[in-house]
Amino acid sequence: MVALFDDPIHLEPLLPRDVVADGVLGKAHDLRTEAARLAGACQGGVSRELAALLRSMNSYYSNKIEGEHTRPVDIARALASDFSRDEDQARLQRLALSHIRTEIWIQDMPWATTELYSVQALTEIHAHLFGQLQAHDRIVRMHDKEGAVVEEIEAQPGQLRTRPVAVKHHIAPDGRALDAMLVRWSDVYRSARRGEMQIVAAAAAHHRLTWIHPFLDGNGRTARLHTLAVLQSLGLTTGLWSPLRGLARSGERYSKMLANADMPRMGDMDGRGQRSEKMLLEWIDFFLDTCLDQVRFMGEMLNLQAMQKRLAALLAHEQHVGRRGLRMEALRPLHYLFATQGELPRGDFASMTGLGERTATTLIGHLLAAGLLRSDTPRGHVRFGIPMDGLRFLFPNLWPEAEADAASAA
Repeated sequence: MVALFDDPIHLEPLLPRDVVADGVLGKAHDLRTEAARLAGACQGGVSRELAALLRSMNSYYSNKIEGEHTRPVDIARALASDFSRDEDQARLQRLALSHIRTEIWIQDMPWATTELYSVQALTEIHAHLFGQLQAHDRIVRMHDKEGAVVEEIEAQPGQLRTRPVAVKHHIAPDGRALDAMLVRWSDVYRSARRGEMQIVAAAAAHHRLTWIHPFLDGNGRTARLHTLAVLQSLGLTTGLWSPLRGLARSGERYSKMLANADMPRMGDMDGRGQRSEKMLLEWIDFFLDTCLDQVRFMGEMLNLQAMQKRLAALLAHEQHVGRRGLRMEALRPLHYLFATQGELPRGDFASMTGLGERTATTLIGHLLAAGLLRSDTPRGHVRFGIPMDGLRFLFPNLWPEAEADAASAA
């Protein structure tokens, strides 16, 4: 295989010119405004539980994009260290778990945006993701033009590739050009002007990173985790929403838009670089639309009045089916916890139910068992919980596959 691209000039343009960027800069402004509004609407206990749920969902969707996902119920089992006896299924569980742990690690890292646009940050993310996996989980199968496996190679965590690779119709840059490519990638995106252009840069950098394809395996996963880290560093996500859900649910459009942005320049009106500025703009526009859609969706989900109705529907359903001992008297304190997004002493929660002490204590136990309440200690404060089998009521259509798993297990 002969690499066609061995010079950083083939990355250009890395950002669209201002003269053609008004539309995407406007959407970046809208995203920053609406993400800030969402962050202000959700703090404390609810955001903590929601962030944990979204990490599992992100893992599911990122791996689904690669065609290597496992069911949400199996991700939950992996989190409880319950792995399948089927080795292929267990491998997918380990892959999901490594994504979740890497996202936790990213959320705890105090990275500045400029620091993220570095070879060190990229290799650290890749190393954290793949370093958790066993050697046999990192085997990459190389295929010939007919699709037959011709070689098996172990991908090394955090190591840039040294051999040529092709992804569908894209022949990635020569391994010897990676250092220069990544230096140019780093220099341009870390110096993007503050504000809306940094958000535009996050979208553009995602494409250019997948185009460079710096690792033997895991480039898509690493690029998506890197993009999450950048959005976090810009104060946009705060663990309350993720573009991964939208990218995966867009089906083949995500892959198509990435592939379109690979295109070479199409005439004198198409920018000044080797790649198509028009197609890069279309990719950025698609990415920002996806982000805005996810922020707005979560804004609807976190609406206080709507949540009160959904909580009431959940409790009414539980009373109707007569299981788990849940009662409508839990509505007021549960909604209070959601609205205030904090924690309550168990005695205060019990008082808000209006029930007798013994009955209220029993109800709290049932709510904890059902996952609608969470507590860090056997007698500690309680906070709002988000159980998988409550998703169809509390956050309908957030993660349909998890709803389906919960319904089949009921």
